[in-house]
Amino acid sequence: MFKTKKEIVFIVLAGIFITNAVVAELIGGKLIQVGPFVMSIGILPWPIVFLTTDLINEYFGEKGVKKLSMITACLIAYAFIILFMAIAIPAAKGISPVNDNQFQAVFGQSMWIIIGSIIAFMVSQLIDVSIFWFFKNRTGDKKIWLRTTGSTIISQLFDSFIVLGIAFWLPGKIDFDTFLSSALIGYTFKLSIAILLTPLIYAGHHLIKKYLEEEHPYKD
Repeated sequence: MFKTKKEIVFIVLAGIFITNAVVAELIGGKLIQVGPFVMSIGILPWPIVFLTTDLINEYFGEKGVKKLSMITACLIAYAFIILFMAIAIPAAKGISPVNDNQFQAVFGQSMWIIIGSIIAFMVSQLIDVSIFWFFKNRTGDKKIWLRTTGSTIISQLFDSFIVLGIAFWLPGKIDFDTFLSSALIGYTFKLSIAILLTPLIYAGHHLIKKYLEEEHPYKD
C-alpha cells in the first residue's frame, strides 16, 4: 500500500494532527475556570498539534505543513456542516437517549465560533511554519528547540487572541477584560505545555530518523 517508510510516517503524523485539530475545534465552545481565569477547553489537544506540526515541518517541509493545514481546515468546516445537518434532523421522541436540546447544547456552536476557529487555525499554522523555517534556514539541523519553541511562541499568541476575539468577544458573549485574561491564560498554558513537550520533540525526531534510516541505512 505504501511505497516507502516516509509515506507511512507522514500518514501517521497527519492522522494525529487532523484528529487533534478537529477534536479541539469541536470541544472549543466549552469554557472552563482555572483559578480566577476562564479559558476554552479546546486548548487540551493543541499541544499534540504543536508536536506533530514540528515533526511534519522537520521531515516534510513547509509545503507539507501548509497543504495539511489547508486540508485540516476544510475537514473542520466539513465536520461543522455535518453537525448542523445532524442538529436539523429531529431526535426520535421517547426513544433517543439524547434529545434535541441536549444535542444542540453540546454541538450547536455558533457561526462565530466556527469562523473564529478556522481563521485562528490557518493564521497560526502559516505563522508557525514561516517562523520555523526562518530559524531552520539559519541553524540547519542544530537547535531543534529554538525553531520548535520559537515558532510556537509567536503563532499561538495570534491563535489565542483571534479565536476568542472572533468567537466570544465580538458577538458580546464575554467582555473585554474576560477576553483579555482568557486569551492570556490560554496562551500561557499552551506555551508552557509546548516548552514541556520539547523532550518529546527530540524523542520523536530521533525515532523517526532511526526508522527512516532502516530503509536507507547508507544515506545521511
